[in-house]
Amino acid sequence: MGASPEVLQATLTRARNLGLLGPGPIEPHLRHARGFAAALREAGVPDPPSRVLDLGSGGGLPGLVLATDWPAATVVLLDAGERRAEFLRSAVVECGLGDRVEVWAGRAEAIGHEARARGAFDVVVARSFGPPPVTAECAAPLLRTGGVLVVSAPPAGAGEDRWSVEGLFELGLSAPALVEGEFAYWVLEQNRPCPERFARRVGVPVKRPLF
Repeated sequence: MGASPEVLQATLTRARNLGLLGPGPIEPHLRHARGFAAALREAGVPDPPSRVLDLGSGGGLPGLVLATDWPAATVVLLDAGERRAEFLRSAVVECGLGDRVEVWAGRAEAIGHEARARGAFDVVVARSFGPPPVTAECAAPLLRTGGVLVVSAPPAGAGEDRWSVEGLFELGLSAPALVEGEFAYWVLEQNRPCPERFARRVGVPVKRPLF
């Protein structure tokens, strides 16, 4: 099972007070997190997926919310910052999710080459991880063939030209599909295994983006 709405709200409020979430009410954060699940359903992905990874989980969004709403899913919250990872570990306990939610502290570029992570996930979600080429290169190694990447889309005006179909093909990813509602999300499918050379060494995707 997962946290009650009151416990989840309190946990995310604590994240906001620690500077791990933006200011303002928690309710829009909750709706935005649940929008990832709605985007998956709109894209025809079975609900819920079995194994999910939240890339750059930070204050626990959307991972904690999805884990609470998907009681049959196993979820990994991945973050490179030890302070954020420490918060996430305590949040998992607070929310009663310790039987099926893990926190991994480390860089996605390196973890994507580990046996426990490579091609291991049905869904990877990314709320504010980085620019499209960095997010794609760090996510693709984690997805099984047929798995799906869901990325929060920026406000209107920053569109599909931020993605490169050629660069995505190199990673084994499909062209992005935009799912719009109250919030917008890009949905990309892992069409074939990500080539072993990806992700490149830590820091390289940022310094030398694929597109």
